[in-house]
Amino acid sequence: MIVILMGVAGSGKSTIAHALVALTGWQFAEGDDYHTEANRQKMHAGIPLTDEDRLPWLNRLHDVLIGWQKSGLSGVLACSALKQSYRDILEKNLPPGSYRFVLLDAPVAVLAARMHNRPGHFMNPDLLQSQLDTLELPADALRIDATQTPEAVAREILRQITLPDTTRGVPEPRSR
Repeated sequence: MIVILMGVAGSGKSTIAHALVALTGWQFAEGDDYHTEANRQKMHAGIPLTDEDRLPWLNRLHDVLIGWQKSGLSGVLACSALKQSYRDILEKNLPPGSYRFVLLDAPVAVLAARMHNRPGHFMNPDLLQSQLDTLELPADALRIDATQTPEAVAREILRQITLPDTTRGVPEPRSR
């Protein structure tokens, strides 16, 4: 199973991804790590990315997903995936049922507060409205309230996705 955590900046994609990985032991990819330095600089300066800016980034993330699928690995990708066209690139050639998009949803005030409370992050908080304007709500994604604790959100995601027959149910936390 591949879970693609999507949503605007501040929705908790990275935090929830870490909680999912802690519960499952699955692979993890942080979408932000795949941006070019030029894209990071634009976002830091408060300049929204264009579709052209995003295309190489989306293709690199697609390669990660295909690699997991070909290797038989489950994984969690934290990636905004704001438009349907972006999601189409990510899911291209993945077998139906092998992945699930999960939209992390939170009120704008929560999103803004989270963005202002992450010092050192390259994403300029002034881009929140641009992200909200760009977001095309997916018809086929799970929509999860991201205002709960990270572990509660992760458990809710696991409860709602269909896991392979060998791992039915919500996994117990791995011992540390």
